[in-house]
Amino acid sequence: MTRDTSTVFAARDDARAQGGTSADWMPYLPASTSPFVPPGIDPTTLTWAETVAPGGYTSKVVARGTRIRLTDVTGDACAHVLVHSAVAPWERLNVADTQKIPWQAYLGAGHPLLSGDGRVLATIVADTSARHDAFCGTSSDAWNERKYGDAAPEGPSPSGRALFTLAAAKHDLTPRDLPPSVSFFQGVRVEEDGSFRWLGSAGPAEVDLLAELPLIVLIANTAHPLDPRAAFTVGPLRVHAWRATPTRPDDATTPETHRAYLNTVDYAEARGL
Repeated sequence: MTRDTSTVFAARDDARAQGGTSADWMPYLPASTSPFVPPGIDPTTLTWAETVAPGGYTSKVVARGTRIRLTDVTGDACAHVLVHSAVAPWERLNVADTQKIPWQAYLGAGHPLLSGDGRVLATIVADTSARHDAFCGTSSDAWNERKYGDAAPEGPSPSGRALFTLAAAKHDLTPRDLPPSVSFFQGVRVEEDGSFRWLGSAGPAEVDLLAELPLIVLIANTAHPLDPRAAFTVGPLRVHAWRATPTRPDDATTPETHRAYLNTVDYAEARGL
């Protein structure tokens, strides 16, 4: 098909003619128009709905109490996730405290994602995968260039770091604001000798995160750095979010996490969040 964009008016008409078209990978605006509304969720309550391309990224500012569902459609998605406080973005995910405070290094339902200030940024409230990773972070340019021959965000095998850099820039964040991330849907375990054992995927699955504070959420859907497959392999990732209720301190299961939720509620209520 030949498209005429030889003049300003022709280009305008060409652009308008494409209105209403859709793609496999796109945000759905308004969110209620998503063709993949989660079962039991009223479409009118959705605040975020998107399908992230393999090798793509997304970001969103969400309110306190937002429930975010990540769906691995094919079993090949790998959702690398970073969360920053939308109130004070220098407060961000601290992977070391996320493992240390709950006395559990492996992510799963009930696990809080903590900042370095002793507050819970988000909680994993549902999980049908149990194949996640809080050790390795995402891939670097050097890693992907060595393994796949390319790491550019617009290329065939983008690194997670490159994708996070683009996502962060949309929120006035720089590479200095990007700490190690957590990864969902591709699992890693630590052996007795300290080496990492690749678990891979459990197949199509879902993970729900609950925002305990207003958050900037950054997601890069790209191959895990320990994925042993020679080819760059990633599947689509669906994201849906709706308003829910933040976790109460009394719902915590250990004294340490109880204190973290108390810190979070105190912070939020003092600011009227």
